[in-house]
Amino acid sequence: MAINLDSLSPTELQALIKSAEAQMDSARKNHVREVRAKIDGVLASAGLALSDVYPTRGGKGAKGPKAAVAPKYRNPGNPAQTWSGRGKRPLWFNEALKKKGVTADSLLIAGASPKAAPAKKAAAKATRKASTKKAAKK
Repeated sequence: MAINLDSLSPTELQALIKSAEAQMDSARKNHVREVRAKIDGVLASAGLALSDVYPTRGGKGAKGPKAAVAPKYRNPGNPAQTWSGRGKRPLWFNEALKKKGVTADSLLIAGASPKAAPAKKAAAKATRKASTKKAAKK
Protein backbone atom coordinates (compact mmCIF):
# COMPACT_ATOMS: atom_id res chain seq x y z
CA MET A 1 0.00 0.00 0.00
CA ALA A 2 1.91 2.99 -1.28
CA ILE A 3 0.71 6.44 -0.30
CA ASN A 4 1.49 9.40 -2.52
CA LEU A 5 2.64 11.92 0.08
CA ASP A 6 2.81 14.73 -2.48
CA SER A 7 -0.96 14.70 -2.90
CA LEU A 8 -1.74 14.97 0.85
CA SER A 9 -2.57 18.26 2.56
CA PRO A 10 -0.72 19.34 5.72
CA THR A 11 -3.71 18.26 7.84
CA GLU A 12 -3.78 14.83 6.21
CA LEU A 13 -0.01 14.50 6.68
CA GLN A 14 -0.35 15.32 10.39
CA ALA A 15 -3.09 12.69 10.75
CA LEU A 16 -0.90 10.16 8.92
CA ILE A 17 2.05 10.95 11.20
CA LYS A 18 -0.07 10.53 14.35
CA SER A 19 -1.46 7.26 13.04
CA ALA A 20 2.05 5.99 12.21
CA GLU A 21 3.37 7.00 15.64
CA ALA A 22 0.49 5.15 17.34
CA GLN A 23 1.16 2.09 15.22
CA MET A 24 4.89 2.28 16.02
CA ASP A 25 4.17 2.53 19.75
CA SER A 26 1.89 -0.50 19.58
CA ALA A 27 4.44 -2.51 17.59
CA ARG A 28 7.20 -1.65 20.07
CA LYS A 29 5.08 -2.73 23.05
CA ASN A 30 4.31 -6.03 21.32
CA HIS A 31 7.99 -6.56 20.53
CA VAL A 32 9.00 -5.89 24.15
CA ARG A 33 6.30 -8.29 25.36
CA GLU A 34 7.57 -11.05 23.02
CA VAL A 35 11.22 -10.55 24.01
CA ARG A 36 10.31 -10.51 27.71
CA ALA A 37 8.42 -13.82 27.28
CA LYS A 38 11.46 -15.38 25.55
CA ILE A 39 13.81 -14.18 28.30
CA ASP A 40 11.48 -15.46 31.04
CA GLY A 41 11.34 -18.83 29.26
CA VAL A 42 15.13 -19.09 29.03
CA LEU A 43 15.56 -18.07 32.68
CA ALA A 44 12.88 -20.54 33.85
CA SER A 45 14.42 -23.42 31.89
CA ALA A 46 17.82 -22.64 33.42
CA GLY A 47 16.38 -22.23 36.92
CA LEU A 48 17.68 -18.70 37.24
CA ALA A 49 16.27 -15.29 38.06
CA LEU A 50 17.09 -12.07 36.25
CA SER A 51 18.93 -10.82 39.34
CA ASP A 52 21.21 -13.88 39.12
CA VAL A 53 22.21 -12.97 35.57
CA TYR A 54 22.29 -9.18 35.98
CA PRO A 55 22.98 -8.23 39.61
CA THR A 56 22.61 -4.55 40.51
CA ARG A 57 25.87 -2.79 41.19
CA GLY A 58 24.83 0.51 42.69
CA GLY A 59 24.02 3.66 40.81
CA LYS A 60 20.74 4.76 39.29
CA GLY A 61 19.09 1.32 39.16
CA ALA A 62 20.31 0.16 42.56
CA LYS A 63 17.76 -0.45 45.25
CA GLY A 64 18.38 -0.83 48.93
CA PRO A 65 20.20 1.08 51.63
CA LYS A 66 23.24 3.14 50.82
CA ALA A 67 26.46 2.42 52.64
CA ALA A 68 26.82 4.35 55.88
CA VAL A 69 29.56 6.96 55.99
CA ALA A 70 31.77 7.12 59.05
CA PRO A 71 31.15 10.17 61.25
CA LYS A 72 33.72 12.91 60.94
CA TYR A 73 32.58 15.50 63.49
CA ARG A 74 31.28 15.11 67.05
CA ASN A 75 29.22 17.54 69.14
CA PRO A 76 31.28 18.39 72.24
CA GLY A 77 28.07 19.12 74.20
CA ASN A 78 26.44 15.80 73.28
CA PRO A 79 28.88 13.10 72.10
CA ALA A 80 25.97 11.06 70.73
CA GLN A 81 25.50 13.65 67.97
CA THR A 82 27.85 13.17 65.04
CA TRP A 83 28.00 14.32 61.44
CA SER A 84 29.73 12.73 58.44
CA GLY A 85 30.58 16.06 56.82
CA ARG A 86 28.19 15.38 53.95
CA GLY A 87 24.94 17.15 53.26
CA LYS A 88 23.47 20.05 55.17
CA ARG A 89 25.27 21.05 58.35
CA PRO A 90 23.40 20.06 61.50
CA LEU A 91 22.23 22.80 63.85
CA TRP A 92 24.57 21.73 66.64
CA PHE A 93 27.53 22.11 64.24
CA ASN A 94 26.53 25.66 63.23
CA GLU A 95 25.89 26.63 66.87
CA ALA A 96 29.27 25.25 67.95
CA LEU A 97 31.06 27.24 65.25
CA LYS A 98 29.51 30.46 66.60
CA LYS A 99 31.30 29.97 69.92
CA LYS A 100 34.64 31.72 70.39
CA GLY A 101 37.67 29.60 69.59
CA VAL A 102 35.70 26.73 68.04
CA THR A 103 36.62 25.70 64.51
CA ALA A 104 35.51 22.84 62.32
CA ASP A 105 38.89 21.22 62.91
CA SER A 106 38.37 21.33 66.67
CA LEU A 107 35.13 19.33 66.23
CA LEU A 108 36.84 16.57 64.26
CA ILE A 109 36.73 13.06 65.67
CA ALA A 110 40.20 11.63 66.33
CA GLY A 111 41.48 9.97 63.17
CA ALA A 112 39.16 11.86 60.79
CA SER A 113 40.86 13.99 58.16
CA PRO A 114 39.55 17.53 57.61
CA LYS A 115 38.29 18.71 54.24
CA ALA A 116 40.63 20.97 52.34
CA ALA A 117 39.67 24.47 53.36
CA PRO A 118 37.98 26.47 50.58
CA ALA A 119 40.12 29.51 51.41
CA LYS A 120 43.29 27.49 50.88
CA LYS A 121 41.97 26.17 47.57
CA ALA A 122 41.07 29.68 46.41
CA ALA A 123 44.51 31.00 47.39
CA ALA A 124 46.25 28.18 45.53
CA LYS A 125 44.08 28.78 42.47
CA ALA A 126 44.86 32.51 42.53
CA THR A 127 48.57 31.76 42.78
CA ARG A 128 48.39 29.40 39.78
CA LYS A 129 46.45 32.01 37.79
CA ALA A 130 48.99 34.73 38.56
CA SER A 131 51.93 32.53 37.56
CA THR A 132 50.14 31.58 34.32
CA LYS A 133 49.59 35.25 33.47
CA LYS A 134 53.28 36.05 34.14
CA ALA A 135 54.37 33.19 31.91
CA ALA A 136 52.06 34.39 29.14
CA LYS A 137 53.53 37.93 29.26
CA LYS A 138 57.10 36.69 28.79
